[in-house]
Amino acid sequence: MKRLFLCALLAVATPAVAALKVGAPAPDFSTPATLGGKEFTFHLADALKKGPVVVYFYPAAFTSGCTVEAHDFAAAMPQYQAMGASVIGVSHDSIATLNRFSVSECQSKFPVAADADRHVMKSYDATMLMGMMGDRTSYVVGQDGRIAFAYSDLDPEGHVSKTLKAVAALKR
Repeated sequence: MKRLFLCALLAVATPAVAALKVGAPAPDFSTPATLGGKEFTFHLADALKKGPVVVYFYPAAFTSGCTVEAHDFAAAMPQYQAMGASVIGVSHDSIATLNRFSVSECQSKFPVAADADRHVMKSYDATMLMGMMGDRTSYVVGQDGRIAFAYSDLDPEGHVSKTLKAVAALKR
């Protein structure tokens, strides 16, 4: 019986292929966010006026994979910025938790957003465990407001390199 329960839990936790397809309109959103511990409201439409946006979803701040991913995005920020792109991380964590995560793990290099009601995650089909937490899914949204790239994998490796390549392809 325990084995059956474990198999069922793993089946639910396995990430699905990102559901928003390349070319689909990216759902616009506004949500509380923090950069370097300073709170503000992030609005996707406003960010897109400046260039493409990498919207990446992650399960929970301060967990091992999410910390690795935050460090990787922070290290790559000069490359994104050189191509005119920005990055926003999204999780269901509270803004208080994200204030700390933004400083310590994101190294105050990019903002993270609080999606406490999971509305943004659900609109991007980036949830797991029956919608209880964010899946590790990365999207590149072009300035036209459409999905230019989508990638889901619980392994944090690859999200940064793949999104950098997708942003570079937009510049060609």
